[in-house]
Amino acid sequence: MLSLSAALGAASAPIHWVDLGLTRGIELGFFTLRWYSLAYLAGILLAYWHTGKAIRTSGAPMAQRHADDLFFYCTLGVILGGRLGYATFYAPHLWTSIDLFKLWEGGMSFHGGLIGVTIAIAWVCWRGQLNFLRVTDYIAVSVPFGMLFGRLANFVNGELWGRVAGPDVPWAMIFPDAGPFARHPSQLYEAALEGALLLVVMMLLFWKTRARFRPGLLAGVFTAGIAAGRFTVEFYREPDAQLAELAMRTGLSMGQWLTLPMIAIGLFFVIRALIRPPLGSKPA
Repeated sequence: MLSLSAALGAASAPIHWVDLGLTRGIELGFFTLRWYSLAYLAGILLAYWHTGKAIRTSGAPMAQRHADDLFFYCTLGVILGGRLGYATFYAPHLWTSIDLFKLWEGGMSFHGGLIGVTIAIAWVCWRGQLNFLRVTDYIAVSVPFGMLFGRLANFVNGELWGRVAGPDVPWAMIFPDAGPFARHPSQLYEAALEGALLLVVMMLLFWKTRARFRPGLLAGVFTAGIAAGRFTVEFYREPDAQLAELAMRTGLSMGQWLTLPMIAIGLFFVIRALIRPPLGSKPA
């Protein structure tokens, strides 16, 4: 029989990612269908389905044809904004390299994707003469679908691992290409905070309250919530190698610096929405 100390040592041994039996895609012989691509697709389709359901409620700010346009342009915004944002914030050398267009090699920025989506929404609203803030409220409810699946795909890919964890973290993992040390599975932290938790909060606000009749409230909660989640997870996420010096010098990573204005903007719209009368209310 194993001694007690040996049993405890085995129980506290770090988890090896390779032992989980995960694959980075579905092998089709001539082509590998990446889980990351399927995650984007699943997030977009679920967001499209939910938005279509949401705009059938009373007082919706747009019609189905607007939703169709939004998801076409928002998909472009996610891809182009995410890639260009990554080049701008994390890898400036890509601007002078053909590698900028090699999306299949990875490298997408959440903040860049958010900017791209915002521009896409603004374009559709301007062209269709829609209320930008109210349309953004309806879109924001569905975005956590994509965040959830995207971060789970990061974990399945064994990428974007976290910082080295201490011995008191029993779920710490050793990832391929991340050295011999056990690390935080920060992808799962992000999936939980930016995906699952925020999705529950947004769904409850939309379907169980009258938040959608307070323009900017849902968009503000989403913006502040996802930024706060990202800010928290960054304490456990390994900084990009080229930006490690910034994190050491300032105490905050690039991701955290970029989330601070998002938190402020989100709180501004939440407060603004709460102090104004809801739509349809009669003046005193």
